[in-house]
Amino acid sequence: MTPRSGQARRVLLLATTTGYQTRMFAEAAASLDVELVYATDRCDHLDDPWRDGAIPVRFHEEWRSVDVVLKALELRPVSGVLVVGDRPSVMAAQVMRLLGLPGHSPEAAAIARDKRRSRERLKAAGLPVPEFFTVPAAVEPSSLLPRVTFPVVIKPTVLSASRGVIRADDALSFVTAFARVQRLLASSEVRELRDPEADVIQIESYIPGVEYALEGLLEHGVFQTLAIFDKPDPLDGPFFEESIYVTPSRADAGTQQQITETVQRAAKAVGLHHGPVHAECRVNDAGVYVLEVAARLIGGLCARALRLVTAGEPSIGLEQLLLRHALGETASDWRREAEASAVMMIPIPRSGVLRGVTGVDEAKAVPGVDDVLITAKPDQHLLGLPEGASYLGFIFAHAPAPEAAEQAVRAAHACLRVTIDPWLEVLKPQSGA
Repeated sequence: MTPRSGQARRVLLLATTTGYQTRMFAEAAASLDVELVYATDRCDHLDDPWRDGAIPVRFHEEWRSVDVVLKALELRPVSGVLVVGDRPSVMAAQVMRLLGLPGHSPEAAAIARDKRRSRERLKAAGLPVPEFFTVPAAVEPSSLLPRVTFPVVIKPTVLSASRGVIRADDALSFVTAFARVQRLLASSEVRELRDPEADVIQIESYIPGVEYALEGLLEHGVFQTLAIFDKPDPLDGPFFEESIYVTPSRADAGTQQQITETVQRAAKAVGLHHGPVHAECRVNDAGVYVLEVAARLIGGLCARALRLVTAGEPSIGLEQLLLRHALGETASDWRREAEASAVMMIPIPRSGVLRGVTGVDEAKAVPGVDDVLITAKPDQHLLGLPEGASYLGFIFAHAPAPEAAEQAVRAAHACLRVTIDPWLEVLKPQSGA
């Protein structure tokens, strides 16, 4: 693998400071002898607190931060740009355009991370989409009832994955769910994002069906499917906590082909052109509904469930493939490994304060299990869905068949014993007490 002519063997990685995947990219870069230059949303008044030389950026101050990144790269020129998460994807696209590097356009990246705008693009392209409309978050929910045909799903337009996504089947559950999403968008954590779209709520018809995820890669407009993941647990609501991904998919060949073709059309409709694509779909008798088509790789540590092979080379992870791709190497010869794999994003059973997780060694000893990682820390405040944005950790497994890989992560999860204490509310003394 050689970098582009005259370019350094160096890649810029834009990420939030809390992303799980940053360490995975660091390990992949070390294996390729590639230098990573980080740009993260950290305090710019501290002198490199993590000692990684990261460029401090603010995702809500896009153009100012892009200018900061470009000036820093004058001293450390890069030949590729990668991104972790939805929020940095637009800034990464701006940087790539200004550096003259191939990538998704800023316009497409912005549309991909906005549920309203992406729905509009898919609908205009003739793809099946649920009926939907958006409203200001401050609206009185009961005033919307004449416009609603149940069941519906209520969701913020910019938060990732299933955060803030709630199903409502009647007027009472609609008003209750809408108020819950309002509180989430008004929380200090979300307000700190300073995202202008955080004041918008989308209501859309509930789409029944089986859910799948697709991991793909676009190379100058040519689409390549790397893996289709089954989601074997039903995601019917009222919340939509994703837990298990299994690949290869057990869907029939026709369904898999339909998923691939529809995601490819969706990526084109949004305007994605070069780089990773992560899509979430629902499949029923009416066809394939693309719920999300993102300009990034799969989130969290789930990429560890995807290994790729080609003739004459050892297997590699998705992060290494994307680093190679960012440096100009084609990915067309790489395919998912033959063995089945599964990952469980360990759900948070209830909100509260984590005191500990036991049974990890027992879980690791389950046949087929590769690793059990508890990423939540003792005494950490945990928040379950729909408000929460994280998991307890991850379980990984390999097996000759997808059924066995799925069973391995389920058996390992059954070994874990999680202790969570309730939050204690501190009451302020009343006046005169």
